[in-house]
Amino acid sequence: MLRTIVHFPNPVLRAKTEEVTVFDDELKNLISDMYETMEDADGCGLAAPQIGLSKRLAVIEYNGEKLTIINPEISNRVGSSVREEGCLSFPGVFEKVEAPDKITLTYQTETGEKITEDIEGFLARIVCHETDHLFGRMIIDRVPPLKRTLIKKRLARKD
Repeated sequence: MLRTIVHFPNPVLRAKTEEVTVFDDELKNLISDMYETMEDADGCGLAAPQIGLSKRLAVIEYNGEKLTIINPEISNRVGSSVREEGCLSFPGVFEKVEAPDKITLTYQTETGEKITEDIEGFLARIVCHETDHLFGRMIIDRVPPLKRTLIKKRLARKD
């Protein structure tokens, strides 16, 4: 089922999410809805706050591979590079932002299994972007203040 993607400045995008503790069919259905919504919006990642839910959950699809991350924690950030990023909650906004080249990610799967793995390249960037959403951080927090002001003004004009 398609969910509605919320846009900035919806307050749910700034709220810190709650840890997922129940791994049941309801969660699996939510994950399925999130993948469908992300694909319909032509995105490569979607965090639960972006559909109005304060849950620590995100879905990612990159190079044909799906990755569901629940209660993720990032450690061991190595290197950095600047690339253009977009965000489904900021339609039409694309900005150059810095992100690590390699990370260590610990997360749970939809069955609750805990996994730790090293991730690098563009996938590491996507994971960082989606994990930021789970802690109330967004793409505009990763650009210079003047750029942030211009983005906010541009989005306000769209309303």
